[in-house]
Amino acid sequence: MALGRLALGTVGASRRVSLQRGLLFLCALVLLLLSEAVEPLGASGSPGGAGDSSGGSHGLQKGCEADVTKSKHPTNRTKKPFPVLSFDYEHVKTPFEISLWVLLASLMKLGFHLIPRLSSIVPESCLLIVVGLLVGGLIKVVGETPPVLDSQVFFLFLLPPIILDAGYFLPIRPFSENLGTILMFAVVGTLWNSFFMGGLLYGVCQIKGTDLNTVNLLACLLFGSIISAVDPVAVLAVFEEIHINELLHILVFGESLLNDAVTVVLYHLFEEYAGVGSVSILDVFLGVVCFLVVALGGVLVGAFYGILAAFTSRFTSHTRVIEPLFVFVYSYMAYLSAEVFHLSGIMALIACGAVMRPYVEANISHKSHTTIKYFLKMWSSVSETLIFIFLGVSTVAGNHSWNWTFVTVTIILCLVSRVLGVVGLTYVINKFRIVKLTTKDQFIVAYGGLRGAIAFSLGYLLDKSHFPMRDMFLTAIITVIFFTVFVQGMTIRPLVDLLAVKKKQETKRSINEEIHTQFLDHLLTGIEDICGHYGHHHWKDKLNRFNKKYVKKCLIAGERSKEPQLIAFYHKMEMKQAIELVESGGGVKLPSAVPSTVSMQCLLCTTLRSYNRHTLVADPYEDGWNDLLFKRQKLMEIEKKMSKMSNYLTVPAAAPDSPTLSRARLASDPQAYSSKPTSDDLPTIKVDLASPQSPDSVNLVNEFQKAATQNDPDDDGGLVMKVPFADKDQGEQDNKKEQQRLMRCLSDPGPGGDEEEDEPFLP
Repeated sequence: MALGRLALGTVGASRRVSLQRGLLFLCALVLLLLSEAVEPLGASGSPGGAGDSSGGSHGLQKGCEADVTKSKHPTNRTKKPFPVLSFDYEHVKTPFEISLWVLLASLMKLGFHLIPRLSSIVPESCLLIVVGLLVGGLIKVVGETPPVLDSQVFFLFLLPPIILDAGYFLPIRPFSENLGTILMFAVVGTLWNSFFMGGLLYGVCQIKGTDLNTVNLLACLLFGSIISAVDPVAVLAVFEEIHINELLHILVFGESLLNDAVTVVLYHLFEEYAGVGSVSILDVFLGVVCFLVVALGGVLVGAFYGILAAFTSRFTSHTRVIEPLFVFVYSYMAYLSAEVFHLSGIMALIACGAVMRPYVEANISHKSHTTIKYFLKMWSSVSETLIFIFLGVSTVAGNHSWNWTFVTVTIILCLVSRVLGVVGLTYVINKFRIVKLTTKDQFIVAYGGLRGAIAFSLGYLLDKSHFPMRDMFLTAIITVIFFTVFVQGMTIRPLVDLLAVKKKQETKRSINEEIHTQFLDHLLTGIEDICGHYGHHHWKDKLNRFNKKYVKKCLIAGERSKEPQLIAFYHKMEMKQAIELVESGGGVKLPSAVPSTVSMQCLLCTTLRSYNRHTLVADPYEDGWNDLLFKRQKLMEIEKKMSKMSNYLTVPAAAPDSPTLSRARLASDPQAYSSKPTSDDLPTIKVDLASPQSPDSVNLVNEFQKAATQNDPDDDGGLVMKVPFADKDQGEQDNKKEQQRLMRCLSDPGPGGDEEEDEPFLP
């Protein structure tokens, strides 16, 4: 093999191809001969050859005897033609069907956005559910069984990408500033909804004539815990389309993320207690402890994997290709590790993404950052699309048990409990908030409590042997999901416009805003220290100091760990801006979010040096840069014209004796050309020609000569203005006024020249 490689390396390109083909042909021929030689031996000696080493010789002997027997008694075997084309669908059935479902979901998403009028009226989630209903109906018409959204597939494969995308790109500052409000809605609000709905549903089930007497209290509480939680997938799908303001978005979406711990604990508790049939005080206490363990345990597991991912990215400078892989694998391991111990996998993913992001992005390259961003967006979008399509398909495929009373009361109680919970909690929260939640905000928060696939999957996990009413629960859950997604999801956009709710402003933070934000943070921290009140600004400052002093040095490689926050923010803006130049698809205008403290010249230099035509596929702003370069050349030409001008200011002065000599001296060495007073007590005003770079460069000398000086008749006095005055005191006062008038006069650049000079140099 070594000789073959050496020969292939020395021959020409044509000989390489011929030798490779010859070697491939020889290898194929050898393999064919070996297979023909081994096939009869394996067919005859397979019983003995499959045993241990002691039976190997015996198997070989039996194979030889079989060959002798075949030679004595030949069999007539008909030769079949070689199968040119064969069909084996079962071999690729599973991956082929998965690919078809992903392709169908992607095509539906593409077609939805090709019709802007439809997308402005109907949310994407509604259309995808309708597509799922149609596909499930077609499958059932054909005679096949439609697939059902399996809970294991949903929780292990479809849900993690959506939560990781939300956690990795979670806005940390708004989330931390409203964490108290979010926890109130997520914990207290979910508990209120669960017990309120479960208790009233049990009361309705006890009414005679409803045929619901078999439903006990624990089963109703279990159903209430399933249906009361706000779904993050449905909230993301609807709220990202209406572009609600950041406060309302983070309140509703944060609630949908953090209520997972409450939902998991209540689900497992009531499922366990329903089988036992009784609940004691100790069980209630253990339930509270279980909630704390599930919530805090999920956060700790996610934070551990996030720190581990950040520390690993510290050593990936030589292998940039696998940098995105560590982000995805560590995040998924955090989710699976939390699920192993029945902790909150959603909170583990949120904590892992939020912890790792600032350190990972400081270590990885720009290309890896782009890969992580778009892969997460693509992965979460496909998972979200598949979830809503399979909800529609599962509706057609499932066994339904319809009860008008139970379904109607469930929908009404969902709305009533949500409204009462939001209004009551907001009344308490507003007593502690600086920015109060208005009535419009409360309405959007209450109306945006959508249910989704998490409730369906939890209901699907119920064991029918322990819960005979499982089909009725699933029917009610699907009805609530359809009501919230279709009715509330389709009407929330018109209601937002009708109520004139503030929407999200598509503006990006500049360095000026970052400076003022840091200044206000330090100011509020100092005020809290002076007052002796240790609020969240104080603890935030302590955490930032600890992060800067210890954590960054361990998790960030190189000098980036010592980089100031403002410089890091500028580098981040520069990277985002350069990426947007490629994403926008062309144009002449510059992006609106230009750093305020950086000049256009520096911006051009840094951007063109970091991202040129050799590192990017195309430069859509090439025409814009050419326009800017042309204007820079025009600016330089104007500066040359202005530098050749003899006099730029209109200053009343005596005509020099020799204009040519005066101009030559001023042009050659302006500092050596100084003026001398012609009298003893007269102030002297020295005027230098102002340069175009600094029109106000005028040196005013107010000096009273105490000693007599001799006047040289051949000396050029320069531009001298004499200010006569009567006495010295009056002269000093008049001199101050005259200086102010002269400064205003000298700072005036005079009448403009050409009209081209009044045009802006840069757009």
